[in-house]
Amino acid sequence: MITLCLNRRKMKLNSIGLSAEKSDALSKDLNSLLANFQTYYQNLRGIHWNIKGKRFFDLHLKFEELYTDANTKVDAIAERILTLGGVPYHTFEDYTAHARVPVGKNVSQDEDAIRLIVDSLRELLLIERRILDASADAGDEGTNAMMSDFITEQEKTVWMMKAWLAEEI
Repeated sequence: MITLCLNRRKMKLNSIGLSAEKSDALSKDLNSLLANFQTYYQNLRGIHWNIKGKRFFDLHLKFEELYTDANTKVDAIAERILTLGGVPYHTFEDYTAHARVPVGKNVSQDEDAIRLIVDSLRELLLIERRILDASADAGDEGTNAMMSDFITEQEKTVWMMKAWLAEEI
């Protein structure tokens, strides 16, 4: 750990040159995002397995695409937490204790599944925007870029899901 004096105030920097204090706070925020993403991922697996009806083939493939993407993001979030010096959550107990994404149990109808995705993404976007602001304040371009990319992709997914539901954004 490096100590830097700025304006007579000592700031401890971590090994990647960011404020250790701000990195710790970002790690906690990212752990919240991780818990919520894990719940979202499990929701997607559940609706992928349980979807029924005339749109099965299209939705089954779409849900697989979404859960594959979510799995990649879960790994990226955990690795960013480690990069910042934190320890990522890794138990279901941690995920359920810290997640706010709605849990979709036994969702098998197409509209219910799509609404679950929209509701989950809405919650993820709220968390990601808070992290985006905090990472900008910390000068953490790595986390900032990740959040920006996630937000852009998820906003488009919400738009597409709302179009599928024939609802306004």
